[in-house]
Amino acid sequence: MRFDLVDLRLFLQVAEARSITHGARRANLALASASERIRGMEQKLGVALLTRDRRGVSLTPAGQSVVDHARLILRQVESLQGELGVHARGLTGTVRVLSNTAAFSEHLPKLLASFLAKNPAISVDLEERESSDIGALIAAGSGDIGIASETALSDALETLPFRTDRLVAVASARDALAKRRQIRFGELVGRNFVGLPHDSALQLHLARHAALQGATMRLRVRVSGFDAVCRMAEAGVGIGIVPEVAARRCRRSMRIAVIPLAEAWAMRRLVLCVRQMRALAVPARRLVEHLGRETASRS
Repeated sequence: MRFDLVDLRLFLQVAEARSITHGARRANLALASASERIRGMEQKLGVALLTRDRRGVSLTPAGQSVVDHARLILRQVESLQGELGVHARGLTGTVRVLSNTAAFSEHLPKLLASFLAKNPAISVDLEERESSDIGALIAAGSGDIGIASETALSDALETLPFRTDRLVAVASARDALAKRRQIRFGELVGRNFVGLPHDSALQLHLARHAALQGATMRLRVRVSGFDAVCRMAEAGVGIGIVPEVAARRCRRSMRIAVIPLAEAWAMRRLVLCVRQMRALAVPARRLVEHLGRETASRS
């Protein structure tokens, strides 16, 4: 039985995406090559690893075993690379960070820029995910560091404070909503919305809460970031839902109203999460320490 690290990484990506096509894209492999590698793994093992149907793929019991061991092996390889890098040519390695939309767009760009400038041999693989997915993936070893809403995480993870994130509605300053001090999400679901892309973690989060109220968000346009959401709201295209820090930044240059959402789920405490701090590879531990120092300096 001979698998290489490319096989194992590919299989993990396919398992997470529940699709060979999407897994191949994440692994930067052609679909034909990815399919051939997975078939080769199944032939070497003599057992099916995936169940295939029109909706995608799911893991067989044997496939789940491969996922569990692949995560362990790749985590050990990354740890080895990080530890040896310290001795060979200074601190080096890649840190996989999973982040929700608010931290991904508003907080991490500057924080990562300063960290990468101080650590030129370390790379960061940053991926946007929903908070509930982040907790599960970090617990399973599919990421080094997560940044997510505290309420969505398991007690099995170790956490550190990061930021407070409040979701607000943004509308044109000419809209009747501009006079409101706060508003319930249920009052908005009949309005037109400006949304984020289909795969945005925040957009999926909002769609889920609309569904819980038996409604569907009526999206007039999807745009790529919070600034564009606020710009469209300013023009009267629809209502946007964004983190308060983004809304207040945009309000300095746009004629928009910022209305807090009167929902418990709209106030979120963002935390850093890891499986075990002491088990982190040196590059990941260095990044956690950097983010922790920056958080402490804001307190």
